[in-house]
Amino acid sequence: MVIWAVVVLSLLFGSQFPRAKTDTDPKHMLPATSPVRVNNDKVEERFELHADWIVLGIVNESGVLNRNTLSKIARITDEVMDVPGVVGHDVVSFTTADNVSAKKQDLYARPLMETVPTTSGETAALRKSLYENPMFVDRLISKDGTTTAIYIPIEKTANGKVIADRIRGLFDKEARDGNGDRFYLAGDPVARDTFGAQMFKQMAVFSPIAGMVMFVALLLMFGSLIPVMAYMAVAMVCVIWAMGGTIGLGIPIHIMSSMSPVFLMAISTDTVHIFNEFYFRFKETGDRESAILDTMRVVGRPLIYTDLTTAAGFACLAAGHIIPVSVFGLLVAFGTLVLLLMSFTLTPALLSLLKPDRLKALTAHEELAESRTSRWLDWLARWSICRSKTVAIVGALLVVVSLVGIQRIRVNNNMVEWFKPQSDVRVADKVINQKLGGTATAYLVAAGDKEGAIKRPDTLRRIERLQRELEKSPLVGKTTSIVDVVKRVNRVMHGDDPKYEVIPDSENVVAQYLLLFSMVGKPRDLNNFVDYPMRQANVWVQMKTWDAVAMQTVMKQISHSAAADGPLRIRPAGTAYFNLVWNNEVLWGMLYGFILSCVLVLVLMALCFRSLRWGLVAGLPLLFTIVVIYGFVGFVGKDFDMPISVLSTLSLGLATDFAIHFIGRFRQRRAELGGNPPLDEVLTWTVARPGKGIVRNAIVFALGFSVMVFAALTPYITVGLFMAAIMLLSAFTTLVYLPALIKLWQRFLLRKGYEQ
Repeated sequence: MVIWAVVVLSLLFGSQFPRAKTDTDPKHMLPATSPVRVNNDKVEERFELHADWIVLGIVNESGVLNRNTLSKIARITDEVMDVPGVVGHDVVSFTTADNVSAKKQDLYARPLMETVPTTSGETAALRKSLYENPMFVDRLISKDGTTTAIYIPIEKTANGKVIADRIRGLFDKEARDGNGDRFYLAGDPVARDTFGAQMFKQMAVFSPIAGMVMFVALLLMFGSLIPVMAYMAVAMVCVIWAMGGTIGLGIPIHIMSSMSPVFLMAISTDTVHIFNEFYFRFKETGDRESAILDTMRVVGRPLIYTDLTTAAGFACLAAGHIIPVSVFGLLVAFGTLVLLLMSFTLTPALLSLLKPDRLKALTAHEELAESRTSRWLDWLARWSICRSKTVAIVGALLVVVSLVGIQRIRVNNNMVEWFKPQSDVRVADKVINQKLGGTATAYLVAAGDKEGAIKRPDTLRRIERLQRELEKSPLVGKTTSIVDVVKRVNRVMHGDDPKYEVIPDSENVVAQYLLLFSMVGKPRDLNNFVDYPMRQANVWVQMKTWDAVAMQTVMKQISHSAAADGPLRIRPAGTAYFNLVWNNEVLWGMLYGFILSCVLVLVLMALCFRSLRWGLVAGLPLLFTIVVIYGFVGFVGKDFDMPISVLSTLSLGLATDFAIHFIGRFRQRRAELGGNPPLDEVLTWTVARPGKGIVRNAIVFALGFSVMVFAALTPYITVGLFMAAIMLLSAFTTLVYLPALIKLWQRFLLRKGYEQ
């Protein structure tokens, strides 16, 4: 009845999977009412800007200003404008960008390349137009002439990967003519939506592989399909119920919640403790039903403690205002409660299917004296107890060294680096950033004190000084503003004399230039840079990296420049700035939430053991694991990014579990023996018998998720390596450091009234 009930309910939850929706847009990590989202929306509306741009880089080491390459640029531009989801009328390339010129007192704006040059003279004229206009250099043409770009705005609801795939189809045929042209696609929507598509493929490939490896490891450990199938069934039920419930509520799957199956499979290894104790109990009693009941009687209490503390720790993440973080916390918390239910229902039901004759053969070597693993653990326990002071000192030194490493940690996020260095996305981003201004865009809105302030020469000069100051940074590739438009018009209105490429001294002249330009140019050419009351100006900043901390550096430059430049107020916006705010709010928010979760878990463990002393001791493996892991992160230079922040919460469900099982069984053993049994004997038994379940648990999962090092996305490699490290370190800390500390602190811990 239990098995069939679980199957039926699992089918109901599983039926929701076809309704799954994904959301990989980092903007949705923050609420729609968050100030940064509201401000970004206002800036985009005020200056008629597009939120998402795809950059198509075209590289020819012999130079892109040749007839063949220019013909390709013209054809691709025309075809890209017709791709569904592309805002065609705002695509920027040689054939669509306006070049301002003048004849006498008449101003003209014509496409930079109306027709493909057919003679060397026409090509030379195009080259002259490009390099004499600073607005084109490092945006449409690299300084060395080897690279150009087509800037492709896409609709807000469009999928960047789908559009990128369509564009690849356009230039693939152009790349086969042997002309040496290479094409690269970059930009936030390409990285974001490509990652969104790949993450589910990676999970679909590596989760089954991890499960298969764990299946084989469990089969070798327990020698029977029933315990193995029991674990796999419990893990799958937790995943199906948690994910199906989330999807059924209409909640989209975010980047964080996509990793929930990994977490639930890790936490589900709690059932290994049941199998481990069941084998020992059956060996002692020879009766299957009695062995099951005795197992649940002694293992049940630690299971309840571990699952409730784990669920509470993850549920704490829902206290923040970051919706995907809240969803992730509640999803895993619910899955953990499902695990608790399955541990007391489905697992015993499946164990009851084992035949007694088969069990006798399987448990023949499950006595402490006969099991090689138990004998090795017995030796390890005695070694740790005998050298308890040495073990404690070494542990303290490790903590001190790790604290030094923690100070080196940099909280940063860069979605492009979630791809391997040789991936198309990362290579394209690197090439375009090296050759041109950069693929990451930020906007700086400069606000004057009244309407018409932007037309004042002193205001324009302040903006120009800000641009020049920013361009000194190696992180900034190019800046563009209304200043560049005014200087360009001033030059061409003076016979294209370079010495007039300056800001005029008269406000009336500036106003006339802007009026002339608005009459001959495309509306976006002016609207992107100023608002109609001429009170605010927008400075485009192209950055050479998507690192959030890079934008932080730019912000410091802005604050210094703005402070020294009088009343001009500068407010940042754009994707690069959003990433900075997202980085600070989400990652720091998760870090603070994790710290609060740790505090809650420590309190809950003290309540579970009805002893503050034992609660603190049970929390030591958790704290030790966190400090050592983060210390390692700091020393190797790995950023504290989204994958690391998500993984940090996993230690709540592993380090605490092992410690609770160990201490719970240790105290049970003392109560069973009665009186005041020898401490060394009880500790040795705890390491050798329940400790065997801890070792089995750690090895199974470490082996299973080590296969993720072969994934194509770096977050999954990080998940695989760090999950294995957390598992093994948590087990080692529990089996080596806890016995040593209990030995050292026995007078403190085993006083009457505290060991019950």
